Parts: sequence; structure tokens; C-alpha cells
Amino acid sequence: MANAAFGLLACSTSVIVLIGMLAAAPLTAIIAPGFSGEKRDLTVRLVTLFFPGAGFLVLSAWCLGVLNSHRKFFLSYAAPVAWNLAIIFALVGFGPRVHGGQLAVVAAWGSLVGSVLQFGLQLPTVLGLLRGFRPVLERTSESVRTVIRNFVPVFIGRGVVQISAFIDTILASLLPSGAVAGLANAQVLYTLPVSLFGMSVSAAELPEMSSAVGEDSRVHEFLRGRLEGGLRRIAFFVVPCAVAFLAFGHVIASALFQSGRFGSADSVYVWGILAGSAVGLLAATLGRLYASTYYALRDTRTPLRFAMLRVFLTTALGYLCAIPLPGWLGIEPRWGAAGLTASAGLAAWVEFHLLRTSLNRQIGNTGLAVAYLARLWISALVAALVGWGILRQLGAVHPVARASVVLVPFGLLYVAILAGWGVPEAGAFLGRVRRRIWKD
Repeated sequence: MANAAFGLLACSTSVIVLIGMLAAAPLTAIIAPGFSGEKRDLTVRLVTLFFPGAGFLVLSAWCLGVLNSHRKFFLSYAAPVAWNLAIIFALVGFGPRVHGGQLAVVAAWGSLVGSVLQFGLQLPTVLGLLRGFRPVLERTSESVRTVIRNFVPVFIGRGVVQISAFIDTILASLLPSGAVAGLANAQVLYTLPVSLFGMSVSAAELPEMSSAVGEDSRVHEFLRGRLEGGLRRIAFFVVPCAVAFLAFGHVIASALFQSGRFGSADSVYVWGILAGSAVGLLAATLGRLYASTYYALRDTRTPLRFAMLRVFLTTALGYLCAIPLPGWLGIEPRWGAAGLTASAGLAAWVEFHLLRTSLNRQIGNTGLAVAYLARLWISALVAALVGWGILRQLGAVHPVARASVVLVPFGLLYVAILAGWGVPEAGAFLGRVRRRIWKD
């Protein structure tokens, strides 16, 4: 099946990449209708460069699927580091020789090289697991037909976060200059906990959930247990991320982005957009694990319906909150970018509620206990207050130093409070840290 999946992906992706490169100009008009002049021309060139890299990322995702099926998770999630390093080396090595928009072109070439590296790093291990790599164009076996039949529902259901971000980018291009860049910077930060905790736990749980066999009652009990454990782990890490985005978004943004022409005012702007993202962060991450539970039940249609509703709400609410709302409130139009992320968060909560309610009717009551969530939020808010106290005492320090002095105590206090409350996830986290320290 893996050989057939590679053959089908390679052929279909090659066609899409070719079309994307040839149709870069009309695609840019659709993706960024507000761009014109040199900005539009530069975007067309970047789209042309990014499409081949996207093709290799698709093949990299095929490697991820094979590795996950064999319960090997580290390599496929560590390989993207090569993609990032390639971009960094391209900018460091060639960036000083160019100016303006050409920096983006250098980064695009680095992205293309990095995509090849990301695929190449995983390929040797994958070939060893397959014990015979013979790509074929075969669609007759039941396993391949199942993959093809489930592709579109899973594509939309799994990719709803990226689809929502794509819609936000389109709407942001209608806002004043700088909105797209601010949104992109905020999305880099927002998608980090989604990927680290929501997608990683969901990916690790899916093979285990799918292995459940036996009577329905036993399968449902097993799924409830796996789901509850995964939900607790995700919430343990995501709740402080959401609070940090709300309380210290400017500190985080300045530490990562503030240099050159990116000043403190830009950090505050990214903070506003990031605060909007925090609205739906917990729902977006927990919802991915609920979707995995549906997939384990061989149901890809239900998550699809709810994902499509989320995309519709993201578009409708996003337009209202980004375009007319700033005028109604009498604020600058550029702050419509924060309305985009906040409205997307509301749509994520609607999707999460529907996923949980529908699944509960199938397998029984699921979800996080109110007492557990209350402890997480109280601990994070108390830690944030202490962090704010530290921040107010700081003078003019380097953004990275300021972030370290504020965020490290915030995180440590959050875990310490929960450990004092006897929360198992906090104890397990501290245990892993102690073992790592003693080992080193």
C-alpha cells in the first residue's frame, strides 16, 4: 500500500506543482487580491519557487505516514529542522548580498532546498522499514481504495487549521499594508503549540486507537481512556501557551522578531493578533484529538462536516470582524487582523463542541473535568501575574533577555503550582526533567 500511495502522490503532486508554477500569476490574484505593482510581481515569483518545495513536503508527509504506522515518531517531526536550517543558512550566506524583496527570494530558494533535505533525511529509514521500494500506480486493492476514499474528508478535516489560516491571509491582504506580515508572524507562533501538542499527541494516539478490536463496549471504553489521557496532556501544555499569548505576546514577538526594521510597535501589533489567536487555541488542539478518535472508528465523514462548517464560519466571521468592524468601533483598519484570529478562534470552539457532542453520543461521555481545567487556568493566571510583576520591574534590556527573565519563571511556577495540587501531568513532567538532568 505504501508503494501505491507513493506512486499516486508523486504523480498527482507533480501535476499540481507544474500547474501551480505555470499559473502563479492568476493564483496570486486569488490568494492576495489586494496586492499590486512590485508586491504582486514579487509574490508571483515566490509562488513559483514555493510550489516545487511543496511537492517535496508532500512526499515528506508520505514518509511521516510510514514512520507513524511503525510507531516511529521522532524522525518525521525532527526532519523539518533541516528545512528551517536551510532557510537560515540561505539568508546568512546570501542575504547580505541582496536588498529589499530579493531577501524573500533568497529565503524561498532556501525553503526549496530545505524541503528536499526534509524528504531525504527520512527516506533511508523509510526504505529500511518497507524492505522493498517499488512505486506503482495501483488502485485495485481494498487498502488503496480505502485511502483514496478517505483522502478528501481527512484532507479537509486534518487541514482545517491551515485552511483557516489561508482564508485569514486572503482577507488580510484587503487590509492596510503590514497586516499580512503581522498575521504571518502571529501564525508562526500560534501554530507552534498546535503542532507540538495538538497534532503530535493526535498523531501518536491514532495508531493506538486504531488498534482497538473486540466488542463495541470494550472498544468504546478503550477509546475513552486513550482520549481522556490525550486531552489532559494537550490541555496541560496548551493552557499556559494561551495565557502567555494573552499576557506576554509582545515579549514573545520582540524576542523572536525584533531586529532591523521590526520595532517595538510591530511587536505590539503582533501581540494584538496573537491575543486573538489565543481565543481558540485550546479548542483547535483538543479538536484534533477528537478527529483522530473518529478516524479510529473508521468515520471520516463526521469530522469533515464539522470542518466545513468551521471554514464557513471562519470566512464569514473573519470578513465581518476584519473589514467593517474596525470602522464600527472607530479603530485603525489594520487592527482588523486581530479580528481575523479572534473570529477563527470562535469557529474552532463551535467545531470542537460539535465533535465532542457527536462523539459522546457514540462512545459515551468524554471530555476534561471542570476541576482539572480550573486548576490549569488558575495556575497559569497566577504564574502570569508573577510574570507581569517581574516585567514591570525590568528596565531597558535586550528582548531575548527580557523574555527569558519573564517566561522561564512563568513556566516554572505554573508547573510547580500544579505539582503542589497533585496533578499527575505536572509530576510526570518534573520526573522527566529530573531524569534528563541526572542522565546528563
